Amino acid sequence: MSRPTRRTALQLPLAACAVILATQFGVRAGMADTFAYVGNADSNDISVFRIDDRGEMSPVQTAPFVGIEKPGSSTPLAVTPDHRVLIAGVRSQPFSAVSFAIDQKTGTLKHIGNGPLADSMAYVMTDRTGKFVLSASYGGNKVALNPLSDTGVVGEPKQVIPTGLNAHAFIPSPDNRFAFATNLGSDQVLAFAFNATTGELTPSDPPIHKLPEKSGPRHFVFHPNGSYVYLIHELNGDVAAFNYDAKSGAWSEIQRTTALPEGFTGKPWAADIHVTPDGRFLYASERTTNTLTAYKIDPASGKLSTVGTVPTEKQPRGFNIDPTGRYVAAVGELSDGLTVYAIDQTSGALTKLKSYPTGKKPNWVEFISLP
Repeated sequence: MSRPTRRTALQLPLAACAVILATQFGVRAGMADTFAYVGNADSNDISVFRIDDRGEMSPVQTAPFVGIEKPGSSTPLAVTPDHRVLIAGVRSQPFSAVSFAIDQKTGTLKHIGNGPLADSMAYVMTDRTGKFVLSASYGGNKVALNPLSDTGVVGEPKQVIPTGLNAHAFIPSPDNRFAFATNLGSDQVLAFAFNATTGELTPSDPPIHKLPEKSGPRHFVFHPNGSYVYLIHELNGDVAAFNYDAKSGAWSEIQRTTALPEGFTGKPWAADIHVTPDGRFLYASERTTNTLTAYKIDPASGKLSTVGTVPTEKQPRGFNIDPTGRYVAAVGELSDGLTVYAIDQTSGALTKLKSYPTGKKPNWVEFISLP
């Protein structure tokens, strides 16, 4: 009688091995390549990394800004919705938007051209169609809208709108019908109706959402379901949650918590905020304490419960979450480095994986996945 053949793991078919790896370690076969882009203000370039299934970063490229001589105070980045163009805002004169084509296979960047910005812009972002660039000037107290050409180069400003003090973010609503601008120094959010066909911005009704005095509203994100907005305040470290009415564009505050670690007694200096793609977790960075704070989002109410705080890079002005929602990458302006954290998929807690060198004064991170 013949014995049945026994196969070791090494002898299993490749497909079966892939299933075992996916089950035990969370590795997914056929996963798209994912890349991280880090804006480095003092070295006037972008560090490009590839991140693998286990959160390991591999340096791919350092892409210099062509035609730019002086460093700016920060380097905001934006990626077009089709993931074909990356735009970097330069905060030194002449104020420019540097455009790069993203290679769809390798993730590498190729300079396309430079276009004019209305001022030193602390924030740049495309609208949801990728036809326009929205930007906010902290020192110039203004927001602007520029057309984006078919080639990916930013055109002359189409609209420049004075704001309250220290405009810090300018973001379109998920349906592209509105755009909102934080004014850190005036403790308000300006609301605009947005015509995505003509690119025209007009004051919405109401045109202003007032916030607590000396709170310093800075960056904000929409929940993936479009029903909530989360706003971080630089000057008091608050993180506020709002119900969002997509029909009217109205914000209604439902909760206010903090990005400050327990026992904090210094001067707050909160910075960035992001939500996972599945909408279950939120993260915020704070520069005085060099920390990231994690929150769990209640799906029924949109309210936050604090999960915990972890130390991170020195002066974490920027961070982001990879498209799978499994990793956070934070950069430090004063440490010239990037640290990757794994997100616990049950609790949202962060576990440090590894740190990597970047260019000088990194302050912005963008992730994209390519087919």
